[in-house]
Amino acid sequence: MDSESKKSKKEFVCYDKVNHEEDEKGSRMGLEEGDDDGCCKFRSSDSLLPGLHDDVALACLAWASRSDYASLSCLNARFNSLVKSGYLYDLRRRLGVVEHWVYMVCDPRGWEGFDPFRNKWLRLPKIPCDDCFNYADKESLAVGSELLVFGRELFDFAIWKYSLIQNIWEKCEGMNHPRCLFGSGSLGSISILAGGSDKNGNVLKSAELYDSLTGRWEILPNMHSPRRLCSGFFMDGKFYVIGGMTSPTDSLTCGEEFDLQTRKWRKIEGMYPNVNRAAQAPPLVAVVNNQLYAVEYLTNMVKKYDKEKNSWEVLGRLPVRADSSNGWGLAFKACGEELLVIGGNRGPEGEAIILSSWAPKSGCKDGILDWKVIGVKEHSGVFVYNCAVMGC
Repeated sequence: MDSESKKSKKEFVCYDKVNHEEDEKGSRMGLEEGDDDGCCKFRSSDSLLPGLHDDVALACLAWASRSDYASLSCLNARFNSLVKSGYLYDLRRRLGVVEHWVYMVCDPRGWEGFDPFRNKWLRLPKIPCDDCFNYADKESLAVGSELLVFGRELFDFAIWKYSLIQNIWEKCEGMNHPRCLFGSGSLGSISILAGGSDKNGNVLKSAELYDSLTGRWEILPNMHSPRRLCSGFFMDGKFYVIGGMTSPTDSLTCGEEFDLQTRKWRKIEGMYPNVNRAAQAPPLVAVVNNQLYAVEYLTNMVKKYDKEKNSWEVLGRLPVRADSSNGWGLAFKACGEELLVIGGNRGPEGEAIILSSWAPKSGCKDGILDWKVIGVKEHSGVFVYNCAVMGC
């Protein structure tokens, strides 16, 4: 068990002991001496699930849906301390149990979470930020069990983070080089941010790594080229940045690859030939099973990247239009083994946000992708301002 796992379990045990002693009015947790054979036996009130040792009970609870955690925490103080300790999430990680939830904001009421397995929506607490941050443009990413939201307050950039475990927002430690319009990607408990613009409008080539386990930022070596309005992602254990602009008129078609082991950047010429324009959104990209996909705004087509040939293949059409707003207001994400497209729709019954998914392993026939609607958010406008997918 790693140090973070030990810490999480220790916090749960200590917190649990206090609450359990309060609930049982002084009765001890654990084992009691038997009457006849001298063996130790569990009291029925001592185990999380009667009849099961706690290690077995915890393994069972780790497979419970995240949607049920709120109900579990209401059972008694012991379950409440277990959920809030974060130990179940750590155990899920070690057991390989992953649920992907979608977090997005598409109206002034704030962030919402969507469970695609239960088709269930959950409203997050309101960010306790100032009005400047609330109404300014923002960027977001999910890392570990945290949702990071980047924006600008009255005098400087700011980062707010939402803790899935505690269900609260709090200020995140700022980057060494604060920025906006950067490329970013997450891998487990870490994320990397690269490029962007500083508060004076200078285009950056610096990069930083964020560790959600420590809440700390680490400066990484600089990229070869400064770029803003770019996109980032992890693929095959390496971090990539593609697209973007070095100035209001100069676009980049090259990509860059960062190796976490050698800590060096490698330039890849012609990796993203779809030239960005100043009015266009950063490249809409997603990685499923270490395969890169992207959306071409002008044609509303989904394309697949060939790593060996450094070229793109057209697969099929999106279920919504991306060309009408130059790619803005549309989310294109990986959700487990599926691609997820989230966009607005105007119909006879009003405006709605539609969530559609397609599994690449199902293939495509004659350029037709079998998109399936997995969720609908009624009366929420037609513009997705921010979106992130968290798997834990």
